[in-house]
Amino acid sequence: MDDQHRGDAADHHPPGAPGAASPPGNPGSAGGSGPDGLPFLPSTREGRAGLEAVLAEPGSALIALDYDGTLSPIVADPAAAHVHPGSAAALRRLAAAVGTLAVITGRPAAQALQLGGLGSVPGIIVLGHYGWERWEGGTLSSPPAPPGVDIARRDIPGVLASAGAPEGTRVEDKGHAVAVHTRGTADPAAALARLRGPLEALAARAGLVVEPGRLVIELRPPGTDKGTALAGLVRQREALSVMFCGDDLGDLAAFAAVRELRRDGVPGLTVCSGSPEAARLAAEADLVVDGPDGVATLLTSLASLLSR
Repeated sequence: MDDQHRGDAADHHPPGAPGAASPPGNPGSAGGSGPDGLPFLPSTREGRAGLEAVLAEPGSALIALDYDGTLSPIVADPAAAHVHPGSAAALRRLAAAVGTLAVITGRPAAQALQLGGLGSVPGIIVLGHYGWERWEGGTLSSPPAPPGVDIARRDIPGVLASAGAPEGTRVEDKGHAVAVHTRGTADPAAALARLRGPLEALAARAGLVVEPGRLVIELRPPGTDKGTALAGLVRQREALSVMFCGDDLGDLAAFAAVRELRRDGVPGLTVCSGSPEAARLAAEADLVVDGPDGVATLLTSLASLLSR
């Protein structure tokens, strides 16, 4: 990892030391306390600078979060993924203090709004389908899905049958994308490995890209990801600092965008909602917290501090 991302070696802490993020594979709340007594301390110099910038000028800051696995727990039925109660309350409080509050998700924006009750958060922006959709102030805007999504939707049952998809494999139609979940199978990791090649071939034939995730493979249109969505929002809102929280491989692009923004002079902090499935993202984060519970604690602490 480059020095811009991880900071100087002297800025890192061994696991268990004050200020250390939990090691990949065993993520949890970071030790030590941060600025102004926050219960978390980023493990990198750049992350600490990003957090301090958010606290110093919250009205010019942008805080963005993923939905599943970050604001809500990962559940067997995606239709039951509701926002953590602590995060829901904290978002409403943060809306009064932060310049821009946003959710950037692979879900359709309307679905995230309905499940999370996000429409009650004043001024929040919801970017769905990795930025293809935008909901703001009660208005949803979205370009039409490219024809490749219809091709994938039509062909995916035959592809799964030919590949011997095990019982419990589930297809989720997201409108602008199609996802295949293996969490409900007897051996989810093996099922995912079996289906990856055939689904990648289908994506190539349909002109789509493959987005891997936590026991899911999603076929979606090219041209945007959470990184381009986040960077575009920072530019549009003229944010002077940024914080992004995520939990999955699809959030790596947003982490990369934060690093690029830091090189351009915009301080930023990346936060991983940790789990045993999030080791790769945790390794690239400035701060690792203990799943959606830890995210709720972080947001609540920020809201309390900024409301003083």
